Amino acid sequence: MDLKTLLDESAKHHRHRLCPRQVLGVCMGLYAGELLGVALPQADKRVFCFVETDGCLTDGIAVTTGCAMGRRTMYLMDYGKTAATFVDTQTQCAWRVTPTPLSRQHALAYAPTAPDRWHAQLEAYQIMPTHELLLAQPVRLTVDLNAILSKHGMRVVCEQCGEDVINERFVICEGRLLCRPCTDGAYYVVDAIPIELPQCRHTTAHL
Repeated sequence: MDLKTLLDESAKHHRHRLCPRQVLGVCMGLYAGELLGVALPQADKRVFCFVETDGCLTDGIAVTTGCAMGRRTMYLMDYGKTAATFVDTQTQCAWRVTPTPLSRQHALAYAPTAPDRWHAQLEAYQIMPTHELLLAQPVRLTVDLNAILSKHGMRVVCEQCGEDVINERFVICEGRLLCRPCTDGAYYVVDAIPIELPQCRHTTAHL
């Protein structure tokens, strides 16, 4: 697909409103395909993507690459950075792609009549040469990708809370299979909600 088609597809996820980060995500995905030598968007699950922020950028990447959390081919490393690492799971080749440090300044030169910086970036990112817009670095993963991928569909029951745990996300603690919240603490606390029991009517039988 060409750039315009991909941008239109990404905008559909945002009420047909395109933003600079969506454009960056689409361009990063296109560049990843060139770097890895893989045809994208993919129909299979060959390419895996680590994104370092959520939001508009990831939508652009998903449209271009076919990587998505729902397909278990995208994983969030929440660093708050406009960056993503693309991994060819067949060759283990990996590239981290980010905007160049001067991409925002260059945008003003490519769209001098834009009403503001936001619109300048929106317009310029679509026409800037890749070497001015994006920076790519070959990287080596320090996390176990196989552990992240795990065994899809594997299910155990936490021996403490009784909830299902899938995709090998359980922990063995003192010989017990437990979920991570039960071993390390959860991101939530369950509020104790008082339950009002219905009042029972007692009747006396008249003999």
